Amino acid sequence: MKIADTSGQDVTIAPKSKKQMWIGGGAALLILAGAIGFIAPSYSDWISSDISVARDRLRIAEVMKGDLVRDLSVQGRVVAAVSPKLYSPSQGTITYAVDAGDSVEKDQILASIDSPELTNELQQEQANLQRLNIELDRKKIDAKQQKLQNQKSVDMAKVALTAAEREKRRADKAFESNSISEIDFEKAQDDLENAKLEYRHAVADAELNVESLDFEIKTNQLQVDRQNLLVEELNRRVQELTVRSPVAGIVGNLSVQQKNQVAQNQDILSVVDLSEFELEVQIPEGYADDLAIGMEAEVQVNGKTHPATLVTISPEIVNNQVTGRVRFANSSDLGLRQNQRLTTRVLMENKSNVLMVQRGQFLESGSGRIAYLVRNNIATRTTIATGARSLSSVEVVSGLTEGDQIIISSTDAFRGAESVLLTQ
Repeated sequence: MKIADTSGQDVTIAPKSKKQMWIGGGAALLILAGAIGFIAPSYSDWISSDISVARDRLRIAEVMKGDLVRDLSVQGRVVAAVSPKLYSPSQGTITYAVDAGDSVEKDQILASIDSPELTNELQQEQANLQRLNIELDRKKIDAKQQKLQNQKSVDMAKVALTAAEREKRRADKAFESNSISEIDFEKAQDDLENAKLEYRHAVADAELNVESLDFEIKTNQLQVDRQNLLVEELNRRVQELTVRSPVAGIVGNLSVQQKNQVAQNQDILSVVDLSEFELEVQIPEGYADDLAIGMEAEVQVNGKTHPATLVTISPEIVNNQVTGRVRFANSSDLGLRQNQRLTTRVLMENKSNVLMVQRGQFLESGSGRIAYLVRNNIATRTTIATGARSLSSVEVVSGLTEGDQIIISSTDAFRGAESVLLTQ
């Protein structure tokens, strides 16, 4: 039996010519040269860089010039600008005229305090004032009587002086005509001198008595004035037993129960003025030295920006924060609510035409002194200096020029490399 072979399946192939071989080799060389030309720049970048990172994982921003507004964004809590607490002016029994949450007008009666002790003290001092007024009136009448008596003495001394002068003139004429003796003449002279002396003493005594009476009246008047001030003070305290609202608003919490006893200066209730609101903000300690009273601020309310002003800064740091107060330019029409949370932007500084770049995590990665300058596909580590910072931008003091592009995302993954290859 004969077994068939595979010779029937064989096909004769003609050998390649030298021309075909040269064409194929040339094509291969062209392809290899193109590949080398394409790969060579990337290979050169890869050789010169310390690390490679995908470009789409980074944020790159351009350095430009513009106006930099240094600001601070904080969360604030709406509080009433005027929220007085009222205290008991005296010890007694309190009777409220309103309930918590009631709307009240200014000077409306909120509560009254029954204080028999204070009322009785006022009545006693009023009676004492009446007594002092009566004593003052009696003293004035006595002074008038005494002045009249003094005037009478002066007048009597004046009459006696006039009679002595007349007798002296008669004695002078009689002595000249030798009608009287020398002794009678000298006696007339002595009577005149005595009358003059009595008149001068009467006038001096009257003037001194007038001064003494005026002094006593003045002393009594001062006692009356002092007592009158005491009565006015007690009367004011009695009137304050009727507690009135100092502002228009709503009643806050009632601190004691109805008809309970209260001590002097005890907290009894509070009133909240809803027409004036302020924003209480907690500011990080690091910004405390940069803030100043009077700085402008912007508050976002219902999607709109409203102007405000920083009015107070606490001198105390609590939990690494400083408490401040921001006052609205006009809070009456904003529809604010107590304890409402709002975002506040405090404008600390405004610099014009400065070199700046978009703010990013590169500031924390390089402590604001290192940036990676992007040129082509290579990011080069560059030393920079930064200045003022806002919420969106940071000032570039040195190290970069306008138009430069830097990586603003975190550069921690670069591990301090001098150059980084940015791959597609």
